[in-house]
Parts: sequence; structure tokens; C-alpha cells
Amino acid sequence: MAAPQDVHVRICNQEIVKFDLEVKALIQDIRDCSGPLSALTELNTKVKGKFQQLRHRIQELEQSAKEQDKESEKQVLLQEVENHKKQMLSNQTSWRKANLTCKIAVDNLQKAELLQGGDLLRQRKTTKESLAQTSSAITESLMGISRMMSQQVQQSEEAMQTLANSSRTILDANEEFKSMSGTIQLGRKLITKYNRRELTKKKKKKK
Repeated sequence: MAAPQDVHVRICNQEIVKFDLEVKALIQDIRDCSGPLSALTELNTKVKGKFQQLRHRIQELEQSAKEQDKESEKQVLLQEVENHKKQMLSNQTSWRKANLTCKIAVDNLQKAELLQGGDLLRQRKTTKESLAQTSSAITESLMGISRMMSQQVQQSEEAMQTLANSSRTILDANEEFKSMSGTIQLGRKLITKYNRRELTKKKKKKK
């Protein structure tokens, strides 16, 4: 039977993969979105929620890694955590680009509507207001994404520092082990030499 901790790690990894795929699907929806603004806002809200769930699960996996008894298992899990964080950062970059793509599509659609017949002055005024509103909303969204990416970079740097510290600990322990091995070998040589000397003395006494 698997240990409860192993089961929790497996569940975390499964849900991280699931949330990652859901985020990618939503980002593609944003990339394909041509408006209206309410549709884009709804998609961005969903993406933020999925990122929060994803981040929470990655943090749980990181905590599980730190609680591992074996250093080797701890290092493996910490490396997995770092890979998940890099993937999330990549998704955030794609999210930002998708918003820019959507902004261009909305702008083009509204310009096309402006060129159609009707009251051009009224349409021009409405379009300018709509463009300003859309631009403001997307700019705010992009700023939010940038803040999230900055936080993720900082967390990744902290994780890398933890890995580096753990690696130094392993190297120090290895050097100490080598030193102890050398001392033990020297001791064996001295004991062997002493035993030979004692054997030689006994042979001389018998003669």
C-alpha cells in the first residue's frame, strides 16, 4: 500500500497537469476571441482562477518535497516543482500575448464596423469610446499578468536557492565521508603493520 504522503504527491501532480491543460485551453480561447469586451473579461477571470488553483497545488507539492525524509527523493520533487513553476511562467507569457492578439482583433472589428454605412459621426464617437474602454481593460489585465509573472520569477529564484543549498549540503557530506574513509583506511594499515610486527617478535622469541 502506498504511503499517504506518496498518494498526496501523486494527486498534486495529476491536478497540476489538469489545471495546466485547462489554462492552455482558456488562453487559446482568448487568442481566438474577437470581442466583445465582456467575453474577454470573462475569459481572463477564468484564467486567473485556474492560475490560483495551479499555484496552490504547486505550493502543496513543494511543501511535500521539503517534508521528504530521503534527500534524494526531496531533490527529485523539488526539481519537479521548479519545472512546474517554469511551465506556469511560460503560460503567463502566452496569456499576455493572447490578450494582445485579442486587442488587435477587437480593434480591427470595430474599425470595420466604423467603415460601414450609417451615421459616421455617431459611429466614430461610439467606436472611440469602445476602443478606449477595451484598451484600458486589456492594459489593466496585462499589468496584472506582469505582476503575476514577477512573483513567479521571485518564487523560482527562491526554489533555485533551496536546491543550491541542498546540493552544497550533499557535497559537504560527501567530502566528510571521503575524509572518514581515508582515516579508516589509514587505521587499517597501521593495525596490519602492528600485527605483522607482533608476529615477527613472537617468531624471534621462539627461536
